[in-house]
Amino acid sequence: PVFAGMNGSAIENFSCVIYNIFLMNCTWQAGRDAPADTQYFLYWQNSRDEEETECELYMKEENRRNTGCIFQNVSIGTEKAYFLVNGSSKDSLIQFYDEYIDLYKIEKLMPPSNITVNCDEIKNYCIIEWQRPQISHSNKDKCFKYKINIKYK
Repeated sequence: PVFAGMNGSAIENFSCVIYNIFLMNCTWQAGRDAPADTQYFLYWQNSRDEEETECELYMKEENRRNTGCIFQNVSIGTEKAYFLVNGSSKDSLIQFYDEYIDLYKIEKLMPPSNITVNCDEIKNYCIIEWQRPQISHSNKDKCFKYKINIKYK
């Protein structure tokens, strides 16, 4: 069967976020019914042309069990990325978890930079300018909406 392994042993609550333009964090929780000695391993493939690679930098919980991965120099392509987390235990087979994710949908945008405010008190107006945030994927100039909060003191 495709899902060989003990029910409830696969990871839960898998999620990833991209931040600071090229860093990605993925986290998960151990399966509710996984044996205590279960260790998990994350493999991912950014596109079909690339090799599937294992996480190089795991985040661990108190029991030294892997519960996340930090990726550096991630680039967002046009295809969905593939993630697979499998596990091993001395006691039983562990179910795997896999998911395809559009990386651009999980990117947390940086704030705009170089914000300048020039006010003319006589003419009673201000000009506010900024540079659009850096983002890691290719649709660079589409769909930016800005919300400006002005508080008068």
